[in-house]
Amino acid sequence: MTSHEDIAELNSSNGTIANNSDNPEEGKKNLKYPKQVFFIISNEFCERFCYYGNRTILAIYLQQMLKYSEDDATIIYHSFVMLCYFFPIIGAIIADCFLGKFRTILYLSILYVIGNITLSTASNFSLPINHTAFSLLGLFLIAVGTGGIKPCVSSFGGDQFVVPQQEKQLASFFSVFYFSINAGSLISTYLTPELRVMSCFGADSCYPLAFGVPAALMITALVVFVCGKSLYTMKNPQGNILVEVSKCIGRGVWGKLFGKEKKQHWLDHAEEKCSSELVRDTKILLELIYLFSPTILFWALYDQQGSRWTFQAVHMNGKIGSFTIMPDQMQVVNPVLIMAFIPLFELVIYPLLAKLRLIRTSIQKLFWGGIIAAVAFAISAYVEYKVQDAYAVLPAAGESQLRIYNSYDCPLTIDATDSSSHKYSWTVGSMDLLEDKSIPVTGNTTLSYSASFTGTGCPALSPVSDGSLTLFEAEAVSFITSEQTSGSTAMLNIERVDKKFDDLSKADTAQPKVRIVYRVNSNSTFTLASSDGSSISGDLYMTAHATDVYIVTSASGYVLTINDKTVATGLNLDVGGVYSLLVAENSNNEAHLFTLTPPNSVHILWQLPQIIVISAAEIMFSITGLEFSYSKAPQSMKSVISSLWLLTDSLGNLIIILVSEFTKDIPQVYMLSSFAILMVIVMGIFVLLARCYSRAMKKLTVD
Repeated sequence: MTSHEDIAELNSSNGTIANNSDNPEEGKKNLKYPKQVFFIISNEFCERFCYYGNRTILAIYLQQMLKYSEDDATIIYHSFVMLCYFFPIIGAIIADCFLGKFRTILYLSILYVIGNITLSTASNFSLPINHTAFSLLGLFLIAVGTGGIKPCVSSFGGDQFVVPQQEKQLASFFSVFYFSINAGSLISTYLTPELRVMSCFGADSCYPLAFGVPAALMITALVVFVCGKSLYTMKNPQGNILVEVSKCIGRGVWGKLFGKEKKQHWLDHAEEKCSSELVRDTKILLELIYLFSPTILFWALYDQQGSRWTFQAVHMNGKIGSFTIMPDQMQVVNPVLIMAFIPLFELVIYPLLAKLRLIRTSIQKLFWGGIIAAVAFAISAYVEYKVQDAYAVLPAAGESQLRIYNSYDCPLTIDATDSSSHKYSWTVGSMDLLEDKSIPVTGNTTLSYSASFTGTGCPALSPVSDGSLTLFEAEAVSFITSEQTSGSTAMLNIERVDKKFDDLSKADTAQPKVRIVYRVNSNSTFTLASSDGSSISGDLYMTAHATDVYIVTSASGYVLTINDKTVATGLNLDVGGVYSLLVAENSNNEAHLFTLTPPNSVHILWQLPQIIVISAAEIMFSITGLEFSYSKAPQSMKSVISSLWLLTDSLGNLIIILVSEFTKDIPQVYMLSSFAILMVIVMGIFVLLARCYSRAMKKLTVD
């Protein structure tokens, strides 16, 4: 997706490119188009491919592979995005004050490449490394790299033109540059989820490849950029206006706090050491900052497309015929819509609204852009309300989940007591599953139990009176009935299925997950084949009771065979479901399918309305806001306002981080609704600030 920071980067360049011509005679010559800019454009395509490719699959990687909760994954995702939008300020200062644009891009791109390689390597779980630590290190280096070079690349491209002689060529450069941003983000947003679902290194997913391809593109970006070195026009560092503005504000604050003389405006105290023009321009800049402070919340909503909306898509049905839309592939809709909406709004919607006298000013566009964003989140809250029934019920802190598979053709009664003398009494039917999803547990606890069969024709197994089941806090544990021999006596036994805890979460591909839980009298082989020709197979051992968890294709009519003998037919495994298939050798081989987590029932295309609406809001809010602030900012402050505009996105992500940290136990449907309501309130505040801004600007004009 091409977001506002890319447009800010372009406009920042337009504000900082100076006249490159020192010779008036050059104006009389037809200057050739600088071919070196194509190295810069190619570099930007590869870099944007890399950034958006990583960002598209990041939230699901954090949750599915690093095992963070959705809330914690959201926090880390938005921390990464926040840093990406914060470091442009640092990069601009480094380039303008110390290294120059070329060396800043070069050095930070090397750091960028190291970060990508680190992340790709960390995602290979066959390596004996701390995957979480190296993944977070890689993300930090990527944030420093992409953020640091962001304000430099397009302005460095602009430096290659002689202005005003090549103004038309310069305009065409920015058009091609903007297209390269869209092309890189569009391709990577679609491609990386496809790479993610491949199998490699013995895993059902291939994050090393999904992160590795963007890493290869970033290496390519660096090589291409360096290849043009001999052709580039390079400028020496000349100082950064942001630093001067900071000094002016600091001196104004110092004078206000400690100065003896009273001034009409607190910034007037800075006139002793700063020019009156800088003081006046800083006043205008601060008024714009006051006006646009509410816009921070807009980005808190907008950037959740890559986190909460992606997690929402994981719980939706992406099947369209034989094709399945990956949850993170829904993000590709936004850049497609943006490319279509920009001319549509400029040529049709804005003229029509102006003719109807509904929206005529930039302030009105901003207001309604914010309201439309609120509508998008109201829609997403409604979709979440419909989707939430398909969410996995995971064990929370202070409780455990117990599952007992009865693998015999006879009902089973179980009486249990925990260490706090809480008593439990359960009945499990023949070849059935007992589920108790909320047993109070702190740390771990042991249930002492007695169990016996009821009814007639039951196996000749003696009841058990002194058994024990160990449960663990915030974990799900499964047990199965089996036979235990004590001397010459065959006794009923309930033993743990395996040493692993139950995995109830949905697959990151939104495909069904299935595990076979079994009791067999001899080592056997199984095959589970679908009607579309796909299948899984493996071994069933007498000494074990469960297979691995398999991610399979969604299909109806699965057939289970054991030792080439058909045991069950017509098994339906739906999108997003988590299933357990109980197999036991009784009088005949039997198999029963149980649903542990419901399949996805709401189709993923129901996300389209909220994506369409938020894309329309982006057009009205992002582009309009940047154009308004850029045009109203003093000439010397054009680059400052663009850098601060990027910072609003960083602060918006900070809001998401704080909200996610303190609202982890609140259902998502309430959070999405709250964001929608809060956005409406904030836009009301924006209207009041707009009136104050108008009065302040009139006063500055009079002065």
